[in-house]
Amino acid sequence: MRIAVYCSSSAAIDQKYLDLASDLGRAIGARKWNLVTGGGQISMMGAVSDAAREAGAHTIGVIPQALVDIEFIDRDSQEIHVVDTMRQRKAMIEEFADAFITLPGGLGTMEELFEMWVSSYLGMHTKTLIVLDPFDYYAPLRLLVDKFEAEGFVKPGQRQIVQWCTSIDEALNKCENLA
Repeated sequence: MRIAVYCSSSAAIDQKYLDLASDLGRAIGARKWNLVTGGGQISMMGAVSDAAREAGAHTIGVIPQALVDIEFIDRDSQEIHVVDTMRQRKAMIEEFADAFITLPGGLGTMEELFEMWVSSYLGMHTKTLIVLDPFDYYAPLRLLVDKFEAEGFVKPGQRQIVQWCTSIDEALNKCENLA
């Protein structure tokens, strides 16, 4: 099983988010699964990768050359793919992963989550999509999706594509059971 993790690369976040990423990485490694990331080494992306490797996971990173050029690359990753564009990065991550877990993050993380959500609804993939949210970070997003649905902008079946979890074990169990 290869789990892609979408998460923050911001250095300005609370330690609890870094700890969450580390805990998830260790749990992925403990299950003898592999990790797919955006190939960066800072913040949550680095924390999940480092912990996964320490727990025995094989890590696969996909990173655009522009980010390599600014010293962002996870040089410890066992497998790193350098691509030209962010679109190529997302496509390769989707190709490599069997399931996706979204941790707290910013605009880039939201963009990745929404792209996978919509492409699943359109039948472009059938892979498991999890939001791991033990701190209720995504509560405003869930309210926004409620508003979208109430106004008729979310179609029947769209909301059920994403599995919302509050614990790492719950998230990984759903990946295993829905894959």
